[in-house]
Amino acid sequence: MGKKVKKKVAPPPKDVFDPLLIESKTAATVVLMLSSPEEEVLAKACDALYKFASKGDENKVTLLGLGAVEHLYKLISHEDPVVRRNAIMVFGIMASNHDVRKLLRELDVTNSLISQLAPEEDVVIHEFATLCLAHMAVEYTTKVQIFEQGGLEPLIRLLGSPDPDVKKNSAECIYLLVQDFQSRAAVRALNVIPPLLELLKSEYPVIQLLALKTLEVISKDRETRIILGESKGLDCLLKILETNEFSDLHVEALAVLANCLEDVHTLQLIHQTGGLKKLLSFVGVSTVPSIQKNAAKAITRAAYESENRKILNQEEVEKYLINLLEIDNDGVKVAASQAISAMCENLASKCAFGLQGIPQLVQLLSSDNEEVKEAAVTALANLTAASPSNASAVAEAEGIEPLINTLNAQRDGAIANAATVLTNLAMQQPFHVNIQSRGIMSVLEEPLRSTNSQVQSKAAFAVATFGCDADAITELRNAGGLGPLVELLHSKNEEVRRNACWAVMVCASDELTAVELCRLGALDILEEINLSTGCKNNFSEAAVEKLFDNNLPQKYSQMGYLSSSNIITDGFYDCGQIKPGVKFLSLEELSMQEFTDCRAIIFINAKPQEDVLYSFVDFGVFIIKRKDFSYLPPAPKSVLYIVFCVRKGKGKKEEEKSEEVTQITPKIQDEINLENSRWLPPPDFILLDYINDASKTILPLMTTREQVMALAQFVADKMGGPIERDKLHDFSWELHISEIEFELKCNVVPIGKVKKGTFYHRALLFKVIADRIGIGCTLVRGKYNRAWNEVKLADASPQGIAGLLLPPQEYIVDLMFEPGFLIKQGSAEADQYKHI
Repeated sequence: MGKKVKKKVAPPPKDVFDPLLIESKTAATVVLMLSSPEEEVLAKACDALYKFASKGDENKVTLLGLGAVEHLYKLISHEDPVVRRNAIMVFGIMASNHDVRKLLRELDVTNSLISQLAPEEDVVIHEFATLCLAHMAVEYTTKVQIFEQGGLEPLIRLLGSPDPDVKKNSAECIYLLVQDFQSRAAVRALNVIPPLLELLKSEYPVIQLLALKTLEVISKDRETRIILGESKGLDCLLKILETNEFSDLHVEALAVLANCLEDVHTLQLIHQTGGLKKLLSFVGVSTVPSIQKNAAKAITRAAYESENRKILNQEEVEKYLINLLEIDNDGVKVAASQAISAMCENLASKCAFGLQGIPQLVQLLSSDNEEVKEAAVTALANLTAASPSNASAVAEAEGIEPLINTLNAQRDGAIANAATVLTNLAMQQPFHVNIQSRGIMSVLEEPLRSTNSQVQSKAAFAVATFGCDADAITELRNAGGLGPLVELLHSKNEEVRRNACWAVMVCASDELTAVELCRLGALDILEEINLSTGCKNNFSEAAVEKLFDNNLPQKYSQMGYLSSSNIITDGFYDCGQIKPGVKFLSLEELSMQEFTDCRAIIFINAKPQEDVLYSFVDFGVFIIKRKDFSYLPPAPKSVLYIVFCVRKGKGKKEEEKSEEVTQITPKIQDEINLENSRWLPPPDFILLDYINDASKTILPLMTTREQVMALAQFVADKMGGPIERDKLHDFSWELHISEIEFELKCNVVPIGKVKKGTFYHRALLFKVIADRIGIGCTLVRGKYNRAWNEVKLADASPQGIAGLLLPPQEYIVDLMFEPGFLIKQGSAEADQYKHI
């Protein structure tokens, strides 16, 4: 056999590198491979990094730290489709990390990703590019970038992709983008509705859910709702509700319908096709709380339109809502109560709820859930507004007590609406009395202190409503409610300020409360309000008038005028014209001051009372008509207490008999409880005699003119008699008053003590007696210790014209020079009497 001939093999070219298989176990090495010029190396490196990043968030952070993102960014636009695909896959996985997304935004990667959504690209590229965009669309700045770079159009197109992952990622990205109103308008223009409705037929629940959530957001715009209706979208939604297999989508489908029901046109369309009845029937049979709650919310939103309320009422929506109040779920109860509130705008619905729903709502007032309580009382506020029958139903359901308790609720809305319901009930007298008897005025003290303007307004309005008698006003005063009420006068809120003025006006009808309100500064605040054209209101002006009319000492001190309707009663005092900015002191405070050479304070008290305390504190003497020493007033020093009794004899003056004298030390004084005491000045028995004498001698006179003239002479006789004009300066009334003050060791002087009185003493005494015997007159303060009384008298008919009634003329009564002489107002003599 011949030998085999060996063939010579040509050696490889010197510039060719033999294939080398490398096994790397570190991510850093693979990241370095991303810089390779070889496409195969790049593809395999990206594939390895994809698998590494898929294992967890820590691996993504590791790759971020190794600089992989920067290298991958260059590769997503690589000319080789495999390299490009694998690089985008890594991006899609890594973009779930917050720090990675931050770097991707800095690199402005969105434009490159959007360019990969072209129809000719591989479906895997579509999947991971949309995944990356969906991750990045969480941040607002990226949403703007995607919108501005035209990303919506390819995303909407990909909703029709045959790949479910592409559909899912595209739908999620669109859902995130349409949170911004610009994108909502853009997707509507790009006709997003049909592909979204098509997604509702998907076999994948997650895709259906994303489609519904996107529809819910974009259907907030009316134009989109119209397109949805025209695209048969409402039928699709109702079919979902009718299909038990789609129960996990019912809540979202209801949310979309809730938006659609806001439009009258859409609701009419659903109503005409029988869809509304199906919807309500679905709600009626459902036992899923989230569905029941969302259905009630849908009704609430629909009920904002009056035409919608009519349609809902025709479908008897009230019975569905009343049934929802019985569901053992707080969220459902809240939603049902809110729907009832909205439907109350329809009169027929309000009547229907009054017949059936009010007892259930009243029961909810006792709920431990504050949100339930607030929703229920809000519904009751709407139900009882301008509806006496519903108000009666609340009372019959025993709702008054829980309503008063709700004034102490934790939520401001509950408190405000509870006050509203109570004032609605108070329009009927029996309920007014019932509520007032339960101590509502003391309960209102805390709401008056609220910082919520709605609560403040409603609480003040409630005070104005229930403060219609002295007992109620006293209750508020004793509860400390006047202070916060006065503070509300400072409110910048017009409604709060108005209602506070109203409440002050009502409370000022009680004399003690009017004095306390003035002490708290209400008068000063109201006068300041009335100086502002923007702040004043009818109630602020009326409140000032009412405060003055029930606090005549302050009115006379500040205004220098009392009208004929301002009747001077016991406890009145004249402390002179008060200067602006000076605090007006009570008679008790004035009596507690040390004796000085200041102007005497003249007080009126002609009514001795059994078992009542009288005092001249700084006289060093207390005069007490009782034997019980457990009830004595405080004094700045040891004082002498004199106890006396009063005996009344027929036709005889009252006699005083000293019974007991004791010394009370300051230490014992401090232990005395005076919490409920009311200080009164000592009785002026001389003034009482004046009034009795005037009643006997002046009242029997036939005409008012004769009575006025006789009373003027009577007053002048008691105050030193007539004075000649040219000897007025010799009439030493100042010395006389000083002697009285020195005798009493006090600047507070009873008017009966004054025997030599000038103009203002005589005018005050005239007004006091005239008011007691029924003669109408004013009291006007002038300058330089002048004061005078004005009366209106009808003149006799002209001669020869019998029976002609002339209008009354105004006269000033001369009490000094020619007592009883009537000076015609406006005459030179009148001006001379006032000023000379």
